[in-house]
Amino acid sequence: MNPIALNRRSFLGGLSLSVGTPALHGLMAAEGSQALPHFPPKAKRVIYLMQSGGPSHVDLFDYKETLKKMEGEELPESILGGLRQTTMTAGQKSKPCLGAAWPGRQRGESGMWVSDLLPHTAEIVDDLCFVRSVHGEQINHAPAMTHMLTGHNLPGRPSIGAWLSYGLGSMAEDLPSFVVMTSQDKEGSCGQQFFDYYWGSGFLPGKYQGVPFRGSGDPVLYLSNPNGVSRAARREMLDGLAEMNHFAHQRYADPAIETRVAQYEMAFQMQASVPELTDFSDEPQSVLDMYGPDVQRKGSYAYNCLMARRLAQRGTRYIQLLHAGWDQHGNLPGQLPIQCKDTDQASAALVKDLKAHGMLEDTLVIWGGEFGRTPFVQGDINNPTAHGRDHHPRAFTVWMAGGGVQPGKIHGSSDEFGFHVAEDPVHVRDLQATLLHLCGIDHERFTYRHQGLDFKLTGVEPARVVNEILS
Repeated sequence: MNPIALNRRSFLGGLSLSVGTPALHGLMAAEGSQALPHFPPKAKRVIYLMQSGGPSHVDLFDYKETLKKMEGEELPESILGGLRQTTMTAGQKSKPCLGAAWPGRQRGESGMWVSDLLPHTAEIVDDLCFVRSVHGEQINHAPAMTHMLTGHNLPGRPSIGAWLSYGLGSMAEDLPSFVVMTSQDKEGSCGQQFFDYYWGSGFLPGKYQGVPFRGSGDPVLYLSNPNGVSRAARREMLDGLAEMNHFAHQRYADPAIETRVAQYEMAFQMQASVPELTDFSDEPQSVLDMYGPDVQRKGSYAYNCLMARRLAQRGTRYIQLLHAGWDQHGNLPGQLPIQCKDTDQASAALVKDLKAHGMLEDTLVIWGGEFGRTPFVQGDINNPTAHGRDHHPRAFTVWMAGGGVQPGKIHGSSDEFGFHVAEDPVHVRDLQATLLHLCGIDHERFTYRHQGLDFKLTGVEPARVVNEILS
């Protein structure tokens, strides 16, 4: 071994292939690492239904009679308070109130108000926990998405799924611990870009990053063997590569070598598991119908939701669905109903399906965007075909289900305009701390040393577990 590279950390890293992972974990525990989970988890797995673009909370979940009564009147300056707006409305001289454009009503025993645009979600409100006081600081899509999914508004930090994969490991030998699927609204009218750092491993070893499953062609890139290469030949080649990489790791103690070996082996296992995973022929027609007519269209939101349940069944720990299409700046009246139709049935079906399989109790499902929408109109309020709402991070709604959260719970509230949090604020960091807690992890103790600092998902600002919503 190169003596220049041989320090204590490199030595421990080099042991992983020579004495095995269990021995390495024992040595790291002796160093003072905290064994995970810290306490018994309520959730074994997480499915995050990220609705990219910012669903309009004041149209879908947080009805405000004041907005309806004052529709067309200026939002009071005392509410705006000189707060920073995006460049799309900062220079807009008039900011008239815009009430919910669609009817809705209180549903279920919880009495949660849900828009008629979401009839399937309305049916399951008593299985859901609505948090109507979520807030953050980021007013543009990429920083807000990055903050929601990685704990920081700048790229480069590990994503939630990478943290969970690193801390808790995998529950499946033939599928990744962290899988990502993306979709967008049918018209592509207001989709956002998805950057790979939304599911990246940041400074954690690369083997913990999310594996994207595609909606067309091979589900996973480069998974299939080339023509003329048999599975037996592939096995023999991988065994030879693993042996060479073993010697390289002994010499250089480079963690990227371990990652490469693990990825090769996982790809080999997935060559057998993925075709079975993506074959819906064993699903009853009643289940397919529950997810809606799009369920057989690869790459659709409905298809991805059913895939999420199948992945969860097979041991994938963290499944992240990203769906673009909620960014209605100038097409709210026309596009929001279409977007709801694309996603409502499948979201509700996933919760019902998990419940029917006895999996909802230990599966945490989260539905929400990176922010909400402004209570005032963007554009001309008198032009119903060409107005919308701007980004709004100061109060918005997220719902959760299963995995240790109270069903039929409504937590927090916004003010009479849906602009500021009025009661029980829940910061983005608090959501992350609660997610980790439900998975058996103390967010304060779960750290990773990088460049001399101990990093954690929730960062250095205060964060708390939202105990009020836990069952």
